[in-house]
Amino acid sequence: MDAMDKLAILAEAAKFDAACTSSGVERGPRKGDVGDARAAGCCHSFAPDGRCITLLKVLMSNACSYDCAYCVNRRGASCPRATFSPKELAELTIGFYKRNYIEGLFLSSGVLGTPDETTERMIACLRTLRQDYHFNGYIHAKVIPGTSPELVRRLGLLADRLSSNVELPSSASLQALCPDKDSRAVLAPMGQIARGRREEESRLLAQGRGASLARRPASGDMGPGLGGAALRMTLNKSRSAVPNSHRKFAPAGQSTQLIVGASPETDRQILRLSESLYKKFDLKRVFFSAYMPMLSDSRLPEPGTPVPLRREHRLYQADWLMRYYDFSPGELVTEDRPWLDLDLDPKLAWAIANLDRFPVEVMTASLETLLRVPGIGPVGARRIIAARRTQRLSFDDLASLKITLKRARPFVTCCGRRDRGSVLDEGYLRRKAVEDARSTRYSHARREAEGQLSLF
Repeated sequence: MDAMDKLAILAEAAKFDAACTSSGVERGPRKGDVGDARAAGCCHSFAPDGRCITLLKVLMSNACSYDCAYCVNRRGASCPRATFSPKELAELTIGFYKRNYIEGLFLSSGVLGTPDETTERMIACLRTLRQDYHFNGYIHAKVIPGTSPELVRRLGLLADRLSSNVELPSSASLQALCPDKDSRAVLAPMGQIARGRREEESRLLAQGRGASLARRPASGDMGPGLGGAALRMTLNKSRSAVPNSHRKFAPAGQSTQLIVGASPETDRQILRLSESLYKKFDLKRVFFSAYMPMLSDSRLPEPGTPVPLRREHRLYQADWLMRYYDFSPGELVTEDRPWLDLDLDPKLAWAIANLDRFPVEVMTASLETLLRVPGIGPVGARRIIAARRTQRLSFDDLASLKITLKRARPFVTCCGRRDRGSVLDEGYLRRKAVEDARSTRYSHARREAEGQLSLF
């Protein structure tokens, strides 16, 4: 089997790993090296199903000694198997880069023998890329649960971003669907990566290599006194005092992935887990992957069950609110209502459930209060605060500030005045939002995609 035949098998096998994110690391060209890495430059091209394709996203091998029920590459699956040698995959990657096909590499693998054996092959490939071919581009590497700490450290010194997939939202589901894994083996490398990054940050700060960032104004500041608070409102955490370009170990941080719909956990359980992972391991992203029922197994949804793409989308929206709008999971889902509303985006659903907090006066509302208004995001809220210092704002002024008035009108007042025709009524707002959503091109395309994907 030649390299291109292997690529056809192993790229197809890797498509279920979510990787639609910016690289998170800035690294310019270096004399004698090939390529560079841009913080927002790795994921700008998407396949028709919405998944990012600008990285060479591939498995080292789809042969696997584990038998995870939901995985198309599981030990008991009947599928073509292939394995790259480290040099073979390195040559393929550098060849594609030189042809301008890709900007970086997203590397994962089935468990070929043991986690350590698999990781050693991945390290050999990345070492060939970095040292023999002087590849300076972006690399995202998956950590195999159960890998020894020393190998995780070596992998982190070669890759820009690492990820260890939690995959299932509870230990009970992991035990039921992945008998060869346990939650401790999944979480251990995440803890090691977080500690390694903190220790490196402390060393760099002691060397005085974080001062330049501390003096630099936050990106997107729009006037004195704002301090970029809206952009830093990520579970109340400030940005690192050390630029990623100064780091050697996993400079772009770490992420993880949760499969949605393969197990019975509610959205409340998933979001509470996400919040815990962000806080404990300083994750850059939690990815959600809608389970595609393709395998017959009594532990899984029946093949032909509709793919929960809309649920995946709502979870991403809720995750965004938690990271950038200072929402907590308990505000978006409760013990009595543990599922996100599929008809309304989570922010609008929260506003409709809390109409007693509205309307908000744009001339006096705090940044945190403005961020709770549907149609007003971090940039819009900061624009309002900057503009109201010098003038009395009207609805026309809000439109000129690029506020999404179609959503915001019912929830705000301008100098004590309500918008004519705007009704602050739960039933009306829900009906209007659902009607508007169903008429969008996105909704039409999503319904088509859900219909197509449910046929697999």
